[in-house]
Amino acid sequence: MRFVKQFLAVLAAYAAGGVAVDAVKDNDWLTLVVGLAAAALVVFVYAWVVRRTERRPASDVAREGAAARAGWGTLIGAAMFGAVIVNLSASGHYEVDGLGSVPGAIGLVGFMAAAAATEEVVFRGVLFRVVEEHIGTYLALALTGLVFGLSHLFNEHATLWGALAIAVEAGFMLAAAYAATRSLWLTIGVHFGWNFAAAGVFSTEVSGNGTSQGLLDAATSGPKLLTGGDFGPEGSVYAIGFGVLLTLVFLWLAHRRGTVVPFGARRAAGVKSPATLPR
Repeated sequence: MRFVKQFLAVLAAYAAGGVAVDAVKDNDWLTLVVGLAAAALVVFVYAWVVRRTERRPASDVAREGAAARAGWGTLIGAAMFGAVIVNLSASGHYEVDGLGSVPGAIGLVGFMAAAAATEEVVFRGVLFRVVEEHIGTYLALALTGLVFGLSHLFNEHATLWGALAIAVEAGFMLAAAYAATRSLWLTIGVHFGWNFAAAGVFSTEVSGNGTSQGLLDAATSGPKLLTGGDFGPEGSVYAIGFGVLLTLVFLWLAHRRGTVVPFGARRAAGVKSPATLPR
């Protein structure tokens, strides 16, 4: 029942924010403002519903250290996608023709902030966290990561390969990041940094949703295995490789910090809720 209440609450905030952002998508400045507001709304609703259903503060969205965690996450996500672009550029599959649109990039800040916050709250804050309590970190990572990837099949230029790539490089990696830090601010930052770098800086297609006009006027071309084709660089083997590497780093960190939840731990007396484990 707790899961249902939390899921429905954040889903309602997700829907409200999505409708609002979609309504102003033709105005870059309004998209910035409304997108940031939508991101704040879903985090607020998550904190509220956790407090109501679990009788505790939502420590994974605590205000203390929020800016630093989100900032570091943004740098990690942007660096990860930048590494993909470096490889594509070095192999001649990504070319820059000049400058793109600064207003377009500004609008994408709001759009991607809303997308990152809502997806992280839904998939890591509610789904992964609650499932992890019952089946442990590793099984929860695999299951929710796959669900996250397959949810991208609804996108305009979606492919099964692209959805599976998202599951591995993002679904698994972001769940591992949450397991290691127990911070949604960190995963929101990673998610935002990745998406904004893809659309707002390098102007590539994001998860099969079409090409956005960001800071650079650029294009990708070449084998789908390397470029991701119409799905975008997230369907590239480069993205999968970097995602797997970062997943392993976060899991190593989780083990070192003792935040991995073993299978069956919920049945053991005195085991802490994943959201209250040390960070």
